[in-house]
Amino acid sequence: MRHPTLVALLSGSVIWLSACEDSSRASVSRAIDSVTSVDQQNMAELMLTAGDPEEAVAYFSAQMENEPDSLLNQRGLGRSLMRAGRANEAVPLWRGVTAHPEGTNSDKVALADAQLRANDWAGAERTLNSIPPTYETFDRYRLEALVADSKQNWRSADHFYEIAAGLTTRPSSVYNNWGYSHLTRENFREAERLFTKALQHDPSLFTAKNNLALARAGQGNYTLPLVQMTQQERAVMLYTMAIAAIRKNDVNVGRVLLEEAIDTHPQHYEEAVRAMRALDGAGTG
Repeated sequence: MRHPTLVALLSGSVIWLSACEDSSRASVSRAIDSVTSVDQQNMAELMLTAGDPEEAVAYFSAQMENEPDSLLNQRGLGRSLMRAGRANEAVPLWRGVTAHPEGTNSDKVALADAQLRANDWAGAERTLNSIPPTYETFDRYRLEALVADSKQNWRSADHFYEIAAGLTTRPSSVYNNWGYSHLTRENFREAERLFTKALQHDPSLFTAKNNLALARAGQGNYTLPLVQMTQQERAVMLYTMAIAAIRKNDVNVGRVLLEEAIDTHPQHYEEAVRAMRALDGAGTG
């Protein structure tokens, strides 16, 4: 005869063991889901930082077919399209992300960036205006500066460039854009100062070197700046100064600079040769 107490204890043990097994399975399932989530995030970051832009677009497009509502995949596709130079396609994607209940101010900045690259300056300005002033990031102020520049609102542009430069440890591109802004205002001395500052932070930034040559030429100074440069960079900078000189009607100076650019370039410098031919043709016509 079975003892009632023993039967009850055994029954309780079976129930307890079953509950433990269910709990264990749930824990394992959660752990697997957690690992899968981490793997997806790691893969997403890898594709965005190390992958070929078009391959990243293909990857996130495929991910969205499986999980169309995933913000991780939508953001990844948006960033990949931007890296691939497909801003027009990125705009509607980022617009959808910003409209999502979990959309952030960072997503709005990404939308504004895409709109600028797609040449929708008015749209970018509206997007930036929808971001609260308390959201202060490098990317936000970098874009604010570009929009202000496009409207020739120089005071605001200078203000935003200054803030943006202070919010990054790599401000070379900001100083280069800021310098170019002063170049368009024909404030050549200030432009030269800002391009020099850009090169202090990144001596390899060739656009700043070339812009620096242009700023010096704007002041009638046709000597190359004392910056690190390759032979090919030197030739291009000489060519840039030559064209600037010719446009200022310093034709003889321009001719000498063109000759030096052609002689300096390690290969055949077609652009400089064509410019010289045009100059010779104009002189003999």
